[in-house]
Amino acid sequence: MEMVCAIVHQLTRNLTPEQLVESGFDKYYVDHTLALWPQSAGGAPWTATYFQSKGDPITDLHENMAAEQKARTTYDNILRLVKDPEVCEPIRFLREREIVHYQRFGESLRIVQDHLDSKNFYAINPEFDLNPKCR
Repeated sequence: MEMVCAIVHQLTRNLTPEQLVESGFDKYYVDHTLALWPQSAGGAPWTATYFQSKGDPITDLHENMAAEQKARTTYDNILRLVKDPEVCEPIRFLREREIVHYQRFGESLRIVQDHLDSKNFYAINPEFDLNPKCR
């Protein structure tokens, strides 16, 4: 997040009022000046409700893997649209990090699954259902 915010700051810090209007950034400027306010490209503000957590390691690891892939796709889309090397290089770095995170979550999922009954992968919450007191 810090890297993306730094890029946005670099791209907007010297905008004139005319450039703000021409770029469509004027509505954002009215609300936030040039402060960083995390929101989607469609204007929806960031909220913690974007994170999902069930307390089940299999479910949560799949959610984490999906989040990494969605972030990677966003960076791919940015790279298709932007040609400025000062923007592209850090975005490429962030994209590579998403790939590594996806791989690490995948490895973690395999470790969790290896410790479960392979015939019962998705029928239990291993945090609770393997405890004999809960059966």
